[in-house]
Amino acid sequence: MRIVLGVSGGIAAYKAALLLRLMTEEGHEVHVVPTNSALNFVGKATWEALSGRPVYNDTFEAVEEVNHVLQGRLADLVLLAPATANSLAKAAHGLADDLIGNILLTATVPVVMAPAMHTEMWENAATQANVATLRARGIHIIEPATGRLTGSDTGKGRFPEPEDIWSQTKDLLDRGAAKRHLEGKSVVVSAGGTREALDPVRYLGNRSSGKQGVALALAAARAGADVTLIAGAMDIAAPQDPNISVVAIESTRDLLDAVLHHAEGKDGLIMAAAVADFRPAAVTDEKMKKQDGNTAPTIVLEQTEDVLRTTVEQRAAGQQLPRVIVGFAAETGDADTTPLEYGRAKLQRKGCEILVVNEVGVGKVFGQDDNDATIIFADGSDDVPIQGSKDRVAVEIINQLADAFA
Repeated sequence: MRIVLGVSGGIAAYKAALLLRLMTEEGHEVHVVPTNSALNFVGKATWEALSGRPVYNDTFEAVEEVNHVLQGRLADLVLLAPATANSLAKAAHGLADDLIGNILLTATVPVVMAPAMHTEMWENAATQANVATLRARGIHIIEPATGRLTGSDTGKGRFPEPEDIWSQTKDLLDRGAAKRHLEGKSVVVSAGGTREALDPVRYLGNRSSGKQGVALALAAARAGADVTLIAGAMDIAAPQDPNISVVAIESTRDLLDAVLHHAEGKDGLIMAAAVADFRPAAVTDEKMKKQDGNTAPTIVLEQTEDVLRTTVEQRAAGQQLPRVIVGFAAETGDADTTPLEYGRAKLQRKGCEILVVNEVGVGKVFGQDDNDATIIFADGSDDVPIQGSKDRVAVEIINQLADAFA
């Protein structure tokens, strides 16, 4: 495999040399592209000695080969490690003032970035927005580790160990990021949360960020599928991918209508949206205002439509809906029943082929970058537990969808 290893200017650049050694020892052809800042930490001689290849970092080197375009075209993988806050910002905004910036713009292969920076920089709103943008474009961001940073500081932002970065990268590729096992298939994915209006400015909603649904849409597109993303309220941008069309919805009723319309004639449906179970029974045309006396209105709720079960029922009634439907169950569990047990009961009630069960709660799943789920099957197949980044979970779900098609 031909790999472009981009190295940006952080103290963790010395660990990238160990990462380079891991890749070359497995027989991969690695082309190192450091930034000027990175060369302050590790010089060209080191990169050339370890890679066995000339090292370029300027757009105007090897001009006769059109190197700034050639590298991106020939690569099988682009790995930026470490990725500083500055390099993430430049990549998110499409800046190409050096060779690695040009390569990132020309690469049509999987791109993986391993951030490393101080905790304050990682948690800064600008960095988080840039990470969200890059993920929405299909770039895989490996979460930084927590531990000792430069000097005496400790926190999240530490460069993961090279063995862990390489293991995650290989796992990503092996699990299907570069496989086209959905070629020729059409898949509908729902994402985000639904909002149920109370008045013109207020609504009932939930904590869904849309991250898992977007990761699923991107994983399906990378696997070769033609994807329709039905997007509710999301904290992240919809993906910018030519193989993904986006349909915006707001309420549960909107979602049901969109699913029944856009899923007709499709091969697969993944219902990752967090659907509101209840909505206000009455919606006012004017904003509800506070009254004197500290009184508050009584809001009567009614159940919303059951999108998953209705879709399965419509399929049974003869509508040409996907033969493989994947549902999601966000469960909390209680003293008597585990989330997985609730999920099994839901799978029987809903009638879909596959159900992804998440244990949710404050700080769990909703809005997080990681997920911990169990995939269960109506045909009695063995459960598939999966945890890790939402990108990784998405690839596993897409793999199971492909297996169901087969």
